[in-house]
Amino acid sequence: MELTDVHALLSCHILAIPYPGRGHINPLMNLCKLITAKSKPNLLLRISFIVTEEWFSLLKSDPKPDNIQFLTIPNVIPSEKDRSKDFEGFVKAVFTKMEAPVDSILDGLPKPNVILADSFLPWAVSIGERRNIPVASFWPMSLTIFSIVYHHQLLLANGHFEANLTEQGEELVNYIPGITPISVTDLPSIFYSSKQREMLPFLLQVVSQLANKAQYALFTTIGALESQVIEALQAEVPVPIFTVGPTIPFSDTEFKTNQPRSVLYISQGSFMSVPKEQLDEIIAGVHSSSVRTFWLGLGRENASDGIGKKKGIVVPWCDQLKVLCHPSVGGFWSQCGWNSTKEGAFAGVPFLTFPIVTNQFTNSKQIEEDWKIGWRINKESENLVKRDEIALLLQSFMNLDNHQGKEMRRRAMEIRKTCQEAIEGGAIQGNID
Repeated sequence: MELTDVHALLSCHILAIPYPGRGHINPLMNLCKLITAKSKPNLLLRISFIVTEEWFSLLKSDPKPDNIQFLTIPNVIPSEKDRSKDFEGFVKAVFTKMEAPVDSILDGLPKPNVILADSFLPWAVSIGERRNIPVASFWPMSLTIFSIVYHHQLLLANGHFEANLTEQGEELVNYIPGITPISVTDLPSIFYSSKQREMLPFLLQVVSQLANKAQYALFTTIGALESQVIEALQAEVPVPIFTVGPTIPFSDTEFKTNQPRSVLYISQGSFMSVPKEQLDEIIAGVHSSSVRTFWLGLGRENASDGIGKKKGIVVPWCDQLKVLCHPSVGGFWSQCGWNSTKEGAFAGVPFLTFPIVTNQFTNSKQIEEDWKIGWRINKESENLVKRDEIALLLQSFMNLDNHQGKEMRRRAMEIRKTCQEAIEGGAIQGNID
């Protein structure tokens, strides 16, 4: 056989394992699509993507390249429909019940070249150790969140670990390497919320496994937006760090419109939502503001009746990135999950932030204070934001002649340019290569 024929048969098999949640599956699948696009005749890239049977039923009709195949394990964890009812129980099941069936799948496969696993599946690193397969740990939140958790001992030493918000909420945390000063209230809520305290050991285990046992760490961020954090972590963390961008398989989504930047896109996320009393105030405030809105879901039946047919529409699902990139969209009301934060930054739209839980408070702080491309709605998150306040804020935010708004939109377009330059032939492409 000729040497060229041998090269033509070389292939790379990647085993991808996402955490079972939409906000984790989507970015990992997008990264897999970007990786398989690098497949060449002399290096055939194949990815096996492991999901539960329930998630396979939800994903099987989504378009994907032929060199990505689904492999399934039984539904050994609670249903996606019920996970918000007992989130702690769901996480415990993911940590304890998924490893065995995933390990069994590998018994019937040729040995993969690498395991690409969500960081929130720390047992994937253990599988790699037992089978002598390198593991690339895929962190689906910001580098800033990772660094804060990684330095939790500094929070403990300074009295900010499990802090009392009433007494310490406005105190500044200014001692974490690479992190700009941040108030205690803007730390991930898992550090001070009594309701989430039992989840903290899981998060600490995740970060420890990534930092000390994985062979590679992949972060879905733009290096230029978190450059100081990257530099600080690279000096401390032994695992090689790669930034792989917002993992967005972008295509041209801009359309002609007669009313540019006139629509507010509203999405309160796919998992946790606001209480009914707050949602009622939001709906009434949006309606009385007369701002044009495109609203993804409302969290309860018949809620769209309060929006007003002339000024807003409500849809159960949409391609969020395409909506955000549409030139008629002039703002993004978001609870600030990291995927939404990345997509809004990539699209170059300013934010109205309404964080609810965990990392959303820290992401909101980055949007408002570090990047200066948004306003916070619920500045006192424990208090109800009234409809009149919401209406006035929306009117000011969507006023294109407002000086503060103009500066915010200018900054948002700078962030967009930074994202695009990093993705299109920049550092991100080099890291994916």
